[in-house]
Amino acid sequence: MFNFKQPFNFASAMSKTELTEKQLAIMETAEKLIADNGYDGTSIRDIAHAADVNVAMISYYFGSKEKLLQAIFERRTEYWRTNLESLIEDKSVGSFEKIYKLIDNYVEKIFNQTCFHRIMAQQQMTNEDSPIKDLILETKKGNQELIKRLIQSGQKKGDFKKNVDTALMMTTMMGTINQLLTTQHHYKVLNNLQDLSEEEFQKQIKKKLSTHLKAIFKAILQNEE
Repeated sequence: MFNFKQPFNFASAMSKTELTEKQLAIMETAEKLIADNGYDGTSIRDIAHAADVNVAMISYYFGSKEKLLQAIFERRTEYWRTNLESLIEDKSVGSFEKIYKLIDNYVEKIFNQTCFHRIMAQQQMTNEDSPIKDLILETKKGNQELIKRLIQSGQKKGDFKKNVDTALMMTTMMGTINQLLTTQHHYKVLNNLQDLSEEEFQKQIKKKLSTHLKAIFKAILQNEE
């Protein structure tokens, strides 16, 4: 059960210094263990042992397991939000190129951060209310508003059609990526790709997925007037 007495602001707490190797090791170890064993199935001692640190060090940096998990979420989501804001403000690329970069970035992000996205799925499926579920919701709201800004910019230029359902469009993308990520072994077998090395398969599947999603988004967004 989560029990944050005070909200933990990761960006504020870490803004004065760069993350140390120990801090990153703790966060990445916790991310993997929680993804594999669930939040309740992972103790602070498990994390300390796997990260080769003592429990006191985790308490010093993060305060508790709950706040460590919140720090992981804020680290991942802050980085993505910054990249999304930069993409929106980039005047050197056109409307569809921004959408295509958005798709490429999402595909790369989810495939590179599989543990984090497994935790997100776990937290969203639980029936318990928690600050992490609230954080996920607020993150989604913020990202959706940014993507709406990107789409509205394209609409003002006449590149995108009106009345685009941003939430449903993003759900289509996230659902497609997550489904393929969790069933990629089946995809490999069904498409006779077993002879590919894991590196070759990952490179191929990410490229195919990006191309597929770009075609879908183009059909959704393209103004044919």
